[in-house]
Amino acid sequence: MSAVLPDAIDRHSAAPMYDQLRQLIVDGIARDGLQPGDPLPGEHGLCERYGVSRTVVRQALAQLEHEGLVERVKGKGTFVSRPRTAESLVHTLVGLYDDVERRGGHVHSDVLRHEFAVADDEIAAALEIPVGSRVVVLERLRHVDDEPWSLSTTWMPDAVGAVTLGVDLSDSSLYRVLAEHGIVATRGVRSAEATVATHEQAGHLGVSAGSALLRLRSVSRTDDDTPIEYFIAYHRGDRSRFEFQLQQEQSQASLLHVDGRGGMTLAGSTRVQP
Repeated sequence: MSAVLPDAIDRHSAAPMYDQLRQLIVDGIARDGLQPGDPLPGEHGLCERYGVSRTVVRQALAQLEHEGLVERVKGKGTFVSRPRTAESLVHTLVGLYDDVERRGGHVHSDVLRHEFAVADDEIAAALEIPVGSRVVVLERLRHVDDEPWSLSTTWMPDAVGAVTLGVDLSDSSLYRVLAEHGIVATRGVRSAEATVATHEQAGHLGVSAGSALLRLRSVSRTDDDTPIEYFIAYHRGDRSRFEFQLQQEQSQASLLHVDGRGGMTLAGSTRVQP
């Protein structure tokens, strides 16, 4: 059932019309008890109902889509979106498979590439190996409960990655496979930043080019501080948010400055207080 949106745009208000329309749509979803997948009025209907331009309507819908409240499907319309799923991948050394499994979900991976490759400057620096060293690269399109969720590429040193070759990683955890061979990550550094989907990424993830993505980078190490993997993962911004568990004694946030070449320098840090 489509929402029948009440009230009107206040043209004397200091609030932009697109922001007022955004709130009217949110109120209508809550009032009518709409569920994920329920359709919303189309752009033309919203223009007529509120006497606003299509530009105003599109700005309101774009904001709602960015917030993960609605989903626009080309050629079909606008729908109430599924709630974003909290993920703990940034602050814990778990993979997507184990993280989703803990929540009662299931991850299936389309393995796009799993083979030997040569380390370029970036990969060599992350894994602390000479440029040109042989590594194993694993590229996967991850599905959570049958929905495209993330696109990840993992690079492993030759000796580590070799134990994964020939293993079917479609429905299993990479970290569990490594652990079976005595390779366990006990520390690491992960970061998350906002980006937008390229045409290729959008095609894999089932979103529009330019849609919001979360880019996760990680280097994991063993107890003796040896790097065992470097990965970059692109998560759909309309399906994921990252949650942090904080404690007064242990939680510390650092401010990193990213220069134009992609390098990072520590600019300062602060301890989180309750």
